[in-house]
Amino acid sequence: MDNVGIVVESLDETILFFAELGLKLEGRTRVEGEWAGRVTGLGTQSVEIAMMVTPDGHSRLEISQFLTPPVVSDHRNAPVNALGYLRVMFTVEDIDELLDRLRKIGAELVGEVVQYESSYRLCYIRGPEGLLIGLAEQLGTK
Repeated sequence: MDNVGIVVESLDETILFFAELGLKLEGRTRVEGEWAGRVTGLGTQSVEIAMMVTPDGHSRLEISQFLTPPVVSDHRNAPVNALGYLRVMFTVEDIDELLDRLRKIGAELVGEVVQYESSYRLCYIRGPEGLLIGLAEQLGTK
């Protein structure tokens, strides 16, 4: 897999949030014109894109803010049992410490942190703009 894409209203706020999760900004650019619209099927478009890379360098998150055409649908507050793409889950070292940091920048815990057997502590959070993010702390690796 090359990357996962997320469309947002505020690129700057979303970059800060994912940087707090440990991703690094790899690059930021504007993509526009008829050629780009041929890929997406949207026609002429203008999109500001930030590419962020995970700490291990193996995965990327493409964050897009459409300038034109305008956004036509909003799925950010869909419940976890909604059809379609749901969330991105990140492996973290200390879920409690990270939650403390993320709450300071507006993240909200969905449900609670739970332990799955003796393997993982898991939770969902809502990040900027209501994006659903999963966190997984593997137990017994410290």
